[in-house]
Amino acid sequence: MTQHISSWRGRTVAVGLGAAVLVPAVAATPAAAATPTVSCTSGTSTTLAAKLKKDITAALATRSGTVAVGLYDRSTKTTCTLRASSAYDSASVVKVTVLAALLWDAKKHNRSLTSRETTLAQAMITQSDNAATSTLWKQLGMTKIKGFLAAAAMTQTVPGADNYWGLTQITVTDEQKLLKLITAANSVLSDSSRAYIQKLMGQVVPSQRWGTPYGAPSTVSVHVKNGWLQRSTHGWRVHSVGTFKGGGHDYMITVLTHGNSTMSYGISTIQGVAKVIHRDLAASGSSSTSG
Repeated sequence: MTQHISSWRGRTVAVGLGAAVLVPAVAATPAAAATPTVSCTSGTSTTLAAKLKKDITAALATRSGTVAVGLYDRSTKTTCTLRASSAYDSASVVKVTVLAALLWDAKKHNRSLTSRETTLAQAMITQSDNAATSTLWKQLGMTKIKGFLAAAAMTQTVPGADNYWGLTQITVTDEQKLLKLITAANSVLSDSSRAYIQKLMGQVVPSQRWGTPYGAPSTVSVHVKNGWLQRSTHGWRVHSVGTFKGGGHDYMITVLTHGNSTMSYGISTIQGVAKVIHRDLAASGSSSTSG
């Protein structure tokens, strides 16, 4: 079965990404502690860590659903987490993993992407095209996808079975690992591969640039990929991952949610978190020292 195409244009939403409603047997129930709390630490500013903890907690205080959050700022070695190891259906957020796996495999074989692959990759990331994703997912196959996950140490990520890539299980921990690989030199992805991923995430169509970029200062570069999926259990999954650089900071944010009554409710939850993160980091300024 093919996966339904979902799009977000203003208030119009087509449901069924990952054909999830057709495969209720593949159920994921992100179990979390009864009263999880936001945890923040910083290598340079205990004041910044305390403010982030307070403000992220406040942003979520009146929100229903289940939310997982990850923040890492290289410049201040600041980390915030909430439900970091809870598993969520990936929806389209997994598309960044698919592109990274494609580039990782190409690097192993010392080749560049073909024109066909670049066309598919561009559609997959910038427009969240599902057909392009299915094509690349099948081309890679489970062996290569799992090979990349192992190389990236994304041990909590479980690929969706039977080509249902939208049902891949993801966690904040692993998404943050992926964003770190995309934004700093490493042995898994080449510098050109990292630049290519960031380029496409920076060219996402305007209607899909909601979520973690919300409230980012105009001086900060923004790279984003979002995912949205409605299923019969846990309502809407709405996720956003983004990388940001500027104003003395180099940071990445992951927010995963489910149990949302509508897609727009999930977006609002994510943007409430993103707004305070961007604000608090911007307020800490470029005077923060890098460690």
